[in-house]
Amino acid sequence: MIIALAVAVIVLSTAAVLSLRVLREYERAVVFRLGRLLPVKGPGLVALRPGVDRMVRVDLRTITMTIPPQELITRDNVPARVAAVCYFRVVDPASAVTEIEAFAPATSQIAQTTLRSVLGGADLDQLLAERERLNEDLQKIIDEQTEPWGIKVSAVEIKDVEIPEAMQRAMARQAEAERERRAKIIKAEGEFQAAEKLAGAAAILGREPSALQLRYLQTLVEIGVDQSTTIVFPLPLDVLAPFVAGHGDAPSRSNGLAPTA
Repeated sequence: MIIALAVAVIVLSTAAVLSLRVLREYERAVVFRLGRLLPVKGPGLVALRPGVDRMVRVDLRTITMTIPPQELITRDNVPARVAAVCYFRVVDPASAVTEIEAFAPATSQIAQTTLRSVLGGADLDQLLAERERLNEDLQKIIDEQTEPWGIKVSAVEIKDVEIPEAMQRAMARQAEAERERRAKIIKAEGEFQAAEKLAGAAAILGREPSALQLRYLQTLVEIGVDQSTTIVFPLPLDVLAPFVAGHGDAPSRSNGLAPTA
């Protein structure tokens, strides 16, 4: 009798110990008692009824899920291969267990189909230049579809975009042409500004003859530094007029002829 009682105590003690579960801070227990859902338990020590309760452990931490590369055709008929990453977590453990069979694979499938749908409706330029907006659209659409499962999608990031090599070369030529266009525009703007400054300087010199003469003399000084250079420069007629007039009177005086009245 004593032996049987001891065996019973040992069996009951073992069953009691085996029915205890310890949940970490980021874990919750979804417990079913004879198939019926009980309130979510945890964290800490959770006691289960042996043979009656069944527990499903749910992790509440954010899960990083890589979305496999998807083959798609953009709205402007360019084939592309796009890979992305999705960040999600469980916010309702009971719904994550009861509303969907396996929430992680289901979220992955939803993310893949949404990726093809959203990016397939965008142009290649938008796919390359507007990733932030596309990421927000993907996150919003996926989150709306997984919300009934107790899943919160916090972010979706486009990780890599692959396009054909021929398209890459065409884009490189386009970028080069764009840079040349900008260089020509900048050069034309510089010439336009220089012409405006020269026109202003010419207007000032036209109003001030003394300034024109000073600039003329300054130019002669600058080009006269190099002694091996032959310089031909014009002189204003008003400067030569006194000399021409004096040279014309010289023959008359040398012949002794007096001017007539």
